[in-house]
Amino acid sequence: MIRALVIEGHCVLLPQHTSNMAAPHQSDVRNRLLRMLLPEDFAALQPALHLQEMRLRHVLISSHTTIEAVYFPEVGFVSITNDEPSGRVEIGLIGREGLVGAAPILLDDDRSPHTHFVQMAGHMLSLNVAVLRAEVARRPALRRLLHRFIQAQFVQTAQTAFANARGNTATRLARWLLMCHDRIDGDQITVTQDFMSFMLGVERPGVTAALRTLEKDGFVRKRRGSVEVTDRDGLLDYAGDGYGTAETEYARLIEGRVEP
Repeated sequence: MIRALVIEGHCVLLPQHTSNMAAPHQSDVRNRLLRMLLPEDFAALQPALHLQEMRLRHVLISSHTTIEAVYFPEVGFVSITNDEPSGRVEIGLIGREGLVGAAPILLDDDRSPHTHFVQMAGHMLSLNVAVLRAEVARRPALRRLLHRFIQAQFVQTAQTAFANARGNTATRLARWLLMCHDRIDGDQITVTQDFMSFMLGVERPGVTAALRTLEKDGFVRKRRGSVEVTDRDGLLDYAGDGYGTAETEYARLIEGRVEP
């Protein structure tokens, strides 16, 4: 039985059992890490890559639980959160540029203290942990690329700490919206103010005031259940040095691009 999933204007066929799907071709994948692999490295992973739906709020990796699969998002993105009795705060964001679950698995652990859940619905390619470890062990170029992605993620986490310490709610929200915008097609980010409050670790009135500031300056437009980015350059200026370091490092480490 075939189901059609339409996300951001793209029709994706999802069979009832993803394990029966034909393996994806490298030229067809949207995940930037997979596209950067050497053809022979992609070919080694190809038979074990399985297309799966990313359902909104679905937990891909629970905290302190053995990780059995890792995930390459194709459409949509995943939040990494630190969950404590006092509340939950987002500490990382991974979309089609990356691999969910990379750090613990490739650094010889089998679990994470953090929760990884779908923040924007879409679809992804899953890969069994045992397959990834076996291929990384025998393929230096694959190992090097994925370790470089882990470094890029460390930089993103450090930049989040900097932005939280030095920025106000409006500048932090501008950075967060830019990071979401990087990981979608178009300008419409599906998110509620309650969820923005949840992710940024601030009270709802603070997010409402910050969003009002960004809208007043013409950077975004609030809609029911979403935020539309109307002036990305304005958001970039407003976010200041809270945004950009992690993105520049990703371009350098993964894509070999160096800022002039």
